[in-house]
Amino acid sequence: MLGKLLVRYLGAYKPWLAGILVFQFLSAMASLYLPRLNADIIDNGVSTGDTAYIWSRGGFMLAIAFGQIIASIIATYFAARAAMSAGRDIRRDVYEKVSGFSEREVSTFGAGTLITRNTNDVQQVQMLAMMGATMLITAPLLAIGGVIMALRQDVGLSWLIGVAVPVLLALAGFIISRMVPLFRQYQSKLDTVNLVMREQLTGVRVVRAFVRERIEEARFRVANTDIMIVGRKVGALFVIMFPLAMLVLNVTVVGVIWFGGIQVDAGNVEIGTLFAFMQYVGQILMGVLMATFMTIMIPRAAVSADRIGEVLDSSDALHRPEHPVTTFPTPGSVEFDDVSFAYPGAEVPVLRGISFRAEAGSTVAIVGSTGSGKTTLVSLIPRLFDVTGGTVRVSGVDVREADLDRMWQGIGFVPQRAFLFAGTVASNLRFGREDATDEELWNALEIAQGKDFVAEMDGGLGARISQGGTNVSGGQRQRLSIARAIIHRPDVLVFDDSFSALDVATDARLRQALWRELPGVTKIVVAQRISTITDADRIVVLDDGQMVGMGTHDELVASNETYREIVQSQLGVDA
Repeated sequence: MLGKLLVRYLGAYKPWLAGILVFQFLSAMASLYLPRLNADIIDNGVSTGDTAYIWSRGGFMLAIAFGQIIASIIATYFAARAAMSAGRDIRRDVYEKVSGFSEREVSTFGAGTLITRNTNDVQQVQMLAMMGATMLITAPLLAIGGVIMALRQDVGLSWLIGVAVPVLLALAGFIISRMVPLFRQYQSKLDTVNLVMREQLTGVRVVRAFVRERIEEARFRVANTDIMIVGRKVGALFVIMFPLAMLVLNVTVVGVIWFGGIQVDAGNVEIGTLFAFMQYVGQILMGVLMATFMTIMIPRAAVSADRIGEVLDSSDALHRPEHPVTTFPTPGSVEFDDVSFAYPGAEVPVLRGISFRAEAGSTVAIVGSTGSGKTTLVSLIPRLFDVTGGTVRVSGVDVREADLDRMWQGIGFVPQRAFLFAGTVASNLRFGREDATDEELWNALEIAQGKDFVAEMDGGLGARISQGGTNVSGGQRQRLSIARAIIHRPDVLVFDDSFSALDVATDARLRQALWRELPGVTKIVVAQRISTITDADRIVVLDDGQMVGMGTHDELVASNETYREIVQSQLGVDA
């Protein structure tokens, strides 16, 4: 997967890659030429005392060294541009893929690991691309070129290279084979740390309310210790790797000096040639060491690439139609036709045989006991899930055949848990429609019974909202979420138990304003409170995933036992 990912994303930057190859080649050739110039200066300048020759060849050597520096800088710049651009593109594609996930895929992966895959995992692949574009090209050039140049200097000492390189490669292979599973464990442990941290930050109020701080601290300590243990094992292998590599390098240099000194003493090798050979041996082993360092990075990047690939290659549960319907014959209508739904792996469907129709402009309430499937039912309207049986039609079109963007433009969804984004009151409301004017925002707030408290906030529409809306109360969050849905100008408004945090008086005023100001908008209301739905045009009663009644409040009180029990439990009257 790593190779596939790099080819796919680096392939878009071929000019940069070509520049890297050219300038890395020039840099490596200059590095290989410098020891030969050094040997020439020693043998023909220093040994003979020819100062003029030393200055002329030394100046040329400085020019080559300067050129090598320039080429290396340019190559590194090209590598950084290509790698960072590829990383940006991977993050963009992962983000777009995750943004198109249904609730099913998000639940399957988990929010924590999706964040890790789009940050840390992409960073690992990005760093490999960056280092690979420099080291992985330079290393073979130095190693192979160094062998050729060393053989040209002295064939008799080349057996030392034949011993040192295989030893170094054997050490690298042994250590890398033990690093791969550790890197996979490390990324998994990192996911766990992110998950625990995310849960504790999100549920900080619950943690404090039940005095669970020490238990949660212990839970985080376990996850943190686990990742530390794996990281320590990886670090131990790194600690072993580089001293062993330097030991091989230094022993080889000592061998060159020992056996080369014998050759110099016998008059078979000149001193400059011996120095050049030593430098080439250093370059050869450095090239092997650089390649080894890269091979250490590759396993971790490969693990990260596999995790990224799992996201990019995952099949969406919500398949977009090849020829989507963009024309909606009956705007505002919602129809359930023998709908069933079961979560993956569940033995029993959550919903079974649901059939009803909401005409444009009507109000349909969904009521039932906890776990009866109310939230799941309304989640099928904007196609957060796909039905496993039957058909859901919105504005006269099967949601599986509709153009999703066009369909979503006609639906305003207020979730059970109101969520606000970091920013201002205005930016959160304009999430529903970017071009909404301040007057429209105030009007939506007035309908949602939020105008008064927003006007009292410091800055009004410009008042700051923290992430998740934690600086406002639950009721204020719900009213801002309802105003945001109103700003959207939908044909269908879906309220998933969106009035639960409101007092009875505010609830009544809000519903009256909705019915009065938005008479042509279809309203689908999930509610626990009976007083919220008594004036609905029709009430659908759910029990254990099945529709056990439908009608007005008075009709159901008179004829439906399940609804009558709900009324009795809340109102305390004999129905």
